[in-house]
Amino acid sequence: MKASILTIGDEILIGQIIDTNTAWMGEELNTIGVDVITNSSVQDTIPSIIKGLDYVSQISDFILITGGLGPTKDDLTCEALANYFNVELKFHSELWERIQGLFKKRGRQPTDLHKQQCYLPANAKLLPNMMGTAPGMLIEQNGKRYVAMPGVPYEMKYIMTTHVLPMLKDESTIQIYHKTIMTAGRGESVISKEIEDIADALPGHIKLAYLPNLSRVRVRLSSKTTNTENVELEVNQFADKIAERLGTLVYGYDDVPFEKVLGQLCEDKNLQIASAESCTGGLIAKQLVSIPGSSAYYTGSIVAYSYELKNDLLGVSQDLLNAKGAVSEEVVLAMLTGLFNQTNADVGIAVSGIAGPGGGTASKPVGTVWIAVGNKEKQHTEKILIGKDRTINIRYSANYALNMLRLFVLENY
Repeated sequence: MKASILTIGDEILIGQIIDTNTAWMGEELNTIGVDVITNSSVQDTIPSIIKGLDYVSQISDFILITGGLGPTKDDLTCEALANYFNVELKFHSELWERIQGLFKKRGRQPTDLHKQQCYLPANAKLLPNMMGTAPGMLIEQNGKRYVAMPGVPYEMKYIMTTHVLPMLKDESTIQIYHKTIMTAGRGESVISKEIEDIADALPGHIKLAYLPNLSRVRVRLSSKTTNTENVELEVNQFADKIAERLGTLVYGYDDVPFEKVLGQLCEDKNLQIASAESCTGGLIAKQLVSIPGSSAYYTGSIVAYSYELKNDLLGVSQDLLNAKGAVSEEVVLAMLTGLFNQTNADVGIAVSGIAGPGGGTASKPVGTVWIAVGNKEKQHTEKILIGKDRTINIRYSANYALNMLRLFVLENY
């Protein structure tokens, strides 16, 4: 089955919002063996919507449409679909009654625009939406199926999970199986070289992909099959070979959050973590506390950006700061020592760097970052050189530092 996704809305085209709907739908459809062959975004105009429908109808037999179903005047999807299929708009009294009931529960009255929302293409079958006022619609025409859904993500997901995905799953004879090996600390070129012989030995029906993202690489094995049981065994055997070869570069499988793995590792070993952050500005702390239950192993963070706070909160001497500069091995080690003096942490991270875009020198260009990890008895430091983009420098530094701590714990506890 070939599917296309058509998103409607000027707000997507001008970058006002990020289209997360397409990514989510693509992932969900992929897991049940539906090939998404294209996704397109069009303006909130009837000619643009019709032109988009023409394009996706020529190349696919299942079309998913999001956006343009609300009660305002720029919501034109229903009118465009009626024009495209040459049908009238039909008023649905049961939908109007439901909308009135929803507003009554909130002590409010629906407007005429909400009533206008109940005019839907006459050839559409309603897909109830319990998360909002606009229903989904299924239209079957000329051997193709069109599903229109609201653009609000939680409403779209409700209609997809309740109506669309079960229908498609029942029809699909192809299953797609993925096994993702999560790695940290090396780039895709290093990893691909390390497992080159394993990749060369893969049979034709198993595909290998490298998905890098800021000091982490997802190594994904995928296969399409009608015999899930056998292919799962085969894919998992190759995944085991890759994981064994990569060793401690592997931190988990199947999109498990890195912070969850690190937290579980420290919790299992009864270790408390703390962090002293300069250039990362609290991002390490944010990533650690994003995991529910992180209070079991995370003590807290001291964000000391200025020389003054490094001195006052972490005890880094002014003489050391003046002599070596904040971005130095000596200073991050002093920050780590100060962190242990201020907290009851067993292990910790200290980070200081030049995030940019200014502040770099010939000896310490933008993207220079010093990281220290360790405990009171033993510390390990690294200097990394990243790049000129401030956001990337901050995120990469946080990811790299957390992985350094993971490796320290594995090696010393």
